[in-house]
Amino acid sequence: MKEMYFTIVGTNMFYGSDFLKPDTKVRLVKEPENRHDKEAIRVEMAGLGKIGYVANSVRTVVGESYSAGRLYDKLNDVAWGKVLYVLDGAIIGIVVEDDHKAE
Repeated sequence: MKEMYFTIVGTNMFYGSDFLKPDTKVRLVKEPENRHDKEAIRVEMAGLGKIGYVANSVRTVVGESYSAGRLYDKLNDVAWGKVLYVLDGAIIGIVVEDDHKAE
């Protein structure tokens, strides 16, 4: 599988991002019922639930990250990722497993 990077946004709407560190495992879940974005992908963590979303705007996607729209058709309904970088104002992750049975 080709490396697929993503940017996590919206963490300030939930728990913030201070607790996110490199190698933190996250779950990527398609959210087709999202009334604002039919290609939304929420980011979750065990014990917390939703912590943010995969960026889906040219203003919020960082570096070589895929937007949620570009990732949407490449993933099953659930995929796993891990945080690579926690930057000032951006969290970059990589898809590590695309297997909805990994729940």
